[in-house]
Amino acid sequence: MKKSIIVIAVLVLIGGYGLVTYNKLVSSSESADTQWAQVEAQYQRRFDLIPNVVNAVKGAMKQEEAVFTAIAEARTRYAGATNTDEKAQAASDVESSYARLLVIIENYPQLKSVEAVQTLMDQIEGTENRISVERGRFNDAVRSYNLVAKRFPGSVVASLFGYEAKSYFQGAAGTDLAPAVEF
Repeated sequence: MKKSIIVIAVLVLIGGYGLVTYNKLVSSSESADTQWAQVEAQYQRRFDLIPNVVNAVKGAMKQEEAVFTAIAEARTRYAGATNTDEKAQAASDVESSYARLLVIIENYPQLKSVEAVQTLMDQIEGTENRISVERGRFNDAVRSYNLVAKRFPGSVVASLFGYEAKSYFQGAAGTDLAPAVEF
């Protein structure tokens, strides 16, 4: 009778430990999966944000680029002018372009393209930092899960219920190079 009570107690302890370990595996696995979802959310932010910011910068630069292009073309026409009428027309075009430039400078003390480019760079840097932080948190969650799944006797419970070690995030080949942003 005493032996059967001891055997039952041992089985209850083993079952209790198995239950606790199983619950740790489930919780740790969910934490890792949730953290990966955070990484993906930041990737989505990157995919949504960067093209929109780049297009906004392009739009801002187009407005200012038109003025600079008009100035350059007028100067080129002036340099290539062969008679007075052509030179006068080219000079008038230069003055008109300069007037538009002055209006832009008066309204925008710092040209918006410079600010827009700086904003783009800040947004890219912020997004990449967020991704890096979330990747680190994911690897921490995977480490916690893997410790439960690989340590004995937790590894026995993990193998019984099909819980396998998860892979850490590792950068792919070539990700050490900065992505190109072209206008």
